[in-house]
Amino acid sequence: MDDKSIMSTILGNLKGGCDLMMHGSIESNTANVRSAFNCALNDFLKMQSDTYNKMSAKGWYPTQTAEQTKIDQTKQKFASA
Repeated sequence: MDDKSIMSTILGNLKGGCDLMMHGSIESNTANVRSAFNCALNDFLKMQSDTYNKMSAKGWYPTQTAEQTKIDQTKQKFASA
């Protein structure tokens, strides 16, 4: 298994962790539990961001730049909804 595959797996797991922590936060019924999930979510988000940035710097997670016309169309679509 190469470094790119390992990092990709880690990134996917971190995204899943973010999802779990977010759902834990919104489903919790006490402030203490919600706070614990929120702290964990912030930790996961930081790790996810760091991992993404490392992958992106190596060219392992290429992204496309959206065309301004598509951005404007999407804004208009939701503004009229």
